[in-house]
Amino acid sequence: MKMNEDQIVELALKSLKEQTGIKADWKSGLKEINGEVRFTLEKKSFRMYAQVKKELRPHHLDSIFVLAEKFRPFMIIAESIFPAWKEQLRKKKIGYLDVAGNIYIKAANNFICIEGNKPIIKRNTANRAFTKTGLRTVFYLLLHDSAINLPYRKLSELTGVALGNIKNVIDGLKTEDFIIRINEKTLKLQNKEALMERWLTGFRETLKPLLYLGSYTLWDKKKLANWQELKFDINETKWGGEPAAEILTNHLSATNLTLYTKQKNSLLKSLTLIPYEKGGVHLYEKFWNDEVQSENQCVPPLLIYADLMFTNDPRCQETAAIIFKKYLKNDFQ
Repeated sequence: MKMNEDQIVELALKSLKEQTGIKADWKSGLKEINGEVRFTLEKKSFRMYAQVKKELRPHHLDSIFVLAEKFRPFMIIAESIFPAWKEQLRKKKIGYLDVAGNIYIKAANNFICIEGNKPIIKRNTANRAFTKTGLRTVFYLLLHDSAINLPYRKLSELTGVALGNIKNVIDGLKTEDFIIRINEKTLKLQNKEALMERWLTGFRETLKPLLYLGSYTLWDKKKLANWQELKFDINETKWGGEPAAEILTNHLSATNLTLYTKQKNSLLKSLTLIPYEKGGVHLYEKFWNDEVQSENQCVPPLLIYADLMFTNDPRCQETAAIIFKKYLKNDFQ
């Protein structure tokens, strides 16, 4: 289900009333912010300024904090908000409400905190661009947007996606206005930030769970602390998540090691990895093909951002925001 801002607000306020009996009215169209909510609680009413987001991302937080300083009291209304980001909002005295009716408000001598309501959104997965196969193709296009004009056969070779699926993916992107025709021979990828958001959600919910190859620990535990010295074929295996973020930003010290690989068996042998559910080494299938051989030992920044963003670790989310600003902002905002 694809919702715009008004639909997110409508559903969030409806869920809030059904879950708690709290009535709230929405006024949109304010300058600089999306609107304001007037809550009615035990015959008393109070107002909060609000910004609406489909899903809250780490790179949104800086601008939200600026608005919260200017407009008080302030809250976020979103389709979903990760627990760690809720914690950051609470620390900044920013309220929030999601479409399941989960709410936190501490303002105007009122305190409301309700958690545990389950999401009620049923996503439309019919679009072939956002299936497990489509997400692989979309990932490549987000990194190489000019590839949208390549012959389907060439795009199939580059992405590793079967030729018959390429047309379905492109048609799916056209259906949702992510592709426009410039002239008779040229297509253009548009709304890239929105497409990135759709890919991130699809990656988390659909693709990444299917890529999981297992959790492990190193036979020699001392090597965990010196993971930078581990050797492998960087054309077949690359660092993702925390180690990749440490290499790119030097902003955090990796404690969980993520590797994307096309050579699981040889990697297990060369690194002497032992299966362990609570181990600190997590393997995923490397689902894309690199353009050329290189000395780059990390996955693309977009994938690092995704790995970090969907954790509940504030230090990872801070680093995700840094990566977005440095490596992604120019392409996706």
